This record gives sequence, C-alpha cells and structure tokens, in this order.
Amino acid sequence: MIPIIMDCDPGHDDAIALLMAFASDAFDIKGVTITGGNQTLVKTLNNARKVLSFAGKTARIAAGSDKPMLRELEVAPQVHGETGLDGPVLPESDLPVEPMHAIALMKEICDQSPEPVTLIATGPLTNVGTFLTIYPECKANIKQIAIMGGSMVGGNWTSSAEFNILVDPEAADIVFSSGIPIIMAGLDVTHKALIYEEDVERIRAIGKKVSTMVAELLDFFMKFHKSMGYHGAPLHDACAVAYLLKPEIFIGHDYYVEIETKGEFTTGSTVVDQFNRTKKKANTKVLLDLDRQAFVDLLVDLVNQYA
Repeated sequence: MIPIIMDCDPGHDDAIALLMAFASDAFDIKGVTITGGNQTLVKTLNNARKVLSFAGKTARIAAGSDKPMLRELEVAPQVHGETGLDGPVLPESDLPVEPMHAIALMKEICDQSPEPVTLIATGPLTNVGTFLTIYPECKANIKQIAIMGGSMVGGNWTSSAEFNILVDPEAADIVFSSGIPIIMAGLDVTHKALIYEEDVERIRAIGKKVSTMVAELLDFFMKFHKSMGYHGAPLHDACAVAYLLKPEIFIGHDYYVEIETKGEFTTGSTVVDQFNRTKKKANTKVLLDLDRQAFVDLLVDLVNQYA
C-alpha cells in the first residue's frame, strides 16, 4: 500500500477524490490535511469531517493554513455554494481534529514512514509549500506530489490561471521548484474528465447511502458547470487520485514547469516548457488526456465499495 497524505479544501470534487482514495486498497492514508480554498478553512475542515464520517471512515485530520502565504484568500462560493459542499444534507461529524497544525502532522508522518510518502494535493498549495519551506529535510522521504492544478494553456479563474495555483502562486512556486517529482492534473486533462448525467444516474442507481451522496454532490456541481456551457461536470480533483491508481488510462508528458508570481495578467500561470527552450530538466509529468469511460468506471467501482 502506498503511504498517502491527502491535502485538500473540500469542495465537491475534493470530497469525491477523498472518497475514491479511502475506498482503494492501494492506499494507506496516513493523514488528511486541510487548507482554505474552495471555501474558508472552517468550512473546508467541517466538510472533510462530514464526508469521512458519513462514509464510515476515520483518519488523522489536521487544520492547516487559513490564507495563502502572501495574499488574501479567494474562495469559490459560486462553484461550491456557501458551505463549500452544497447539495446533500450531511450530519455534523464528531471526528476529532489533531491538536497540531497540518504541517506538523505532515512532518510527523514523513518522519515515521518507512517508505517514501506520496502527497495528493487538490487545493491551493499553501500547506505543502509551507511544509517544504519549514521542513526541507522531509523532502528525502517524499516520493512524489500529485496535484490538481494549473494548465498548459489558459485558466478557469482568470484567462491565464487555474484556481488552485492562482490562490497561492508563491506556494505553488515552492512546490514546483522543490526537486520532488510532480504529477500535474491540470485543466488540460480535467476538462476531459467529464461526468455526464447518465454517469450520475449510474452512480445513483447503486442505491447505497454514499453513492446517493456522491450523486447529489454531482447534481449540484453539474448545475454550475452547465450554466457555464459545459456538457458535463469536470471532476478535476479526482484525476490526481485516479492517476495514482490507474496511470495507464492517462496520457502525459514530462516537462519543465515554472509558476508565474508577478505577471500583471498572468499571475498563477503554470508556464510549461513544451519545446525545451530553457534546456532545464523536466520536473513535472503534465497529464494531457485520459480514457474518460475508464475514469468513470473507476469512480463507479470505488463508490460501490461503500455500504
């Protein structure tokens, strides 16, 4: 089993990514660390606890950064609602929260793990960037960081930047220049990871309480994306999890990627050296395409693992 730290900001697609990861017998999830992003830290922490409790899962959960390293937090209620997880009605959770900060939990897990740890980061990279800055010695026991964020061309929050990177580009810059192998599930692939209405009904038809919750999450997520002209709901964050489980259903290429932190129009851009102009060694596997049906099948299979 792969030792995993999940760093996230639930969020509909974060919640589904969490459920996929906890359903897989390939992962040993050592901790779940929370950041502000899709909503404020108080809300994203509450959402993670509710989802895991509802699914009957426990984990070491730690609250992390409530704002970016150098900027004010920007949230996305127009996408995820005022709670950050509008749609299903979930009971309050009594899952305990670690007394330590998220980055302290990350350090403890890395220090104690006999195998290199994989980080899956599906929100702004504030926790991860801060962790790598304060505890650079932990890099030696991190195998890779699979992120949802960025894009080769264009953004979904500005004309040039994807939301997660834009919220904290300074943290993203630290992560991408850390020397740790990065897997970037950006908009190039996540906009192809579309969930259609018939896929939602396939999940709902499983007829279990978690599958019903997932269908209701997707119902809400679908409404926003259809209002924006999408034919389905792009399940962004789930791609970072799915790649680690079934890399064969993805197509990617190794590139050198830098983060723009100072541009007037381009702050938050992931600048991908597609033609090796910099002559720098590739630091990122950029995911570009996927087998959509195989992705949906994986999602359905994992959701079906729950009672």
